Amino acid sequence: MRIGTTSWIYPSEDLAGNVARLAGGVEDIELVLFDVKGYGNNLPDRAAVRRLAGLAERCGHTYTVHLPQDLCVAEDGTCPDGSIERARQVIELTRDLDPWAYVAHLNGDALLDGPSPGEIDRWRRRAERAAGIVAGWLEEPERLAIENIERWDPGVLGPVLDALPVSRCVDIGHLWLQRIDPLDHLNVWLDRTRVIHLHGLRDFPPPADRGFQPGQDHTSLAGVPAEALDPIAARLTDRFEGVLTLEVFSIEDLDASRIVWDGACRRAAAKRTASF
Repeated sequence: MRIGTTSWIYPSEDLAGNVARLAGGVEDIELVLFDVKGYGNNLPDRAAVRRLAGLAERCGHTYTVHLPQDLCVAEDGTCPDGSIERARQVIELTRDLDPWAYVAHLNGDALLDGPSPGEIDRWRRRAERAAGIVAGWLEEPERLAIENIERWDPGVLGPVLDALPVSRCVDIGHLWLQRIDPLDHLNVWLDRTRVIHLHGLRDFPPPADRGFQPGQDHTSLAGVPAEALDPIAARLTDRFEGVLTLEVFSIEDLDASRIVWDGACRRAAAKRTASF
């Protein structure tokens, strides 16, 4: 298991500046890319990609690349929002980085507000087509890692992933936010999981009657009790060989999360030793 974090730790630095400051201190860096109409994007140019590749070669870390838009196609197979074309652009731009994974969200707008079984089936067909197109641009389609997000039921991902040779990105913080036991997902998906995102919540556990609100997650692990974190550490240290991203966005949250995670891993190791 390689421990990493995001490229948004130092707010005064750009993408390459963050990587330069993080290099040597983490084993993977998630390049968090955005492209928002009316706001702009942070996609690296060719010179920045060369710098990122050089930093990885010197310092020995890998990259995961978070695609900037939720993948979506319409019923007729077109992509009015441009998310598929933008994914292709990012993949071509970052090939020289040899990313461990491209992390992607599937657009789940159709899953909000209690969809009918028919609406879910139609969404699955569109989602499978969108992910299949993007996976087809990769020499190793398993490098496309589909992430669960917090606004809709992650259980609907199963049939989509079963139909494609892609992998999972299990976001444990999102599952906690939905009051779902992450071990249920890890038990089913760990063999196909390439990336895990781990972060805390502002309230743990979140109130059952509170709907999704921005800013509730992606905090440090300091507020996560040991009884919730330790089973995760035990499961991952036992057999996970991918990337664990501490998906936080400040050096304070990163430092605190590393201390908490290291403690959970030590307790897991001690418990395994005691059982022999």
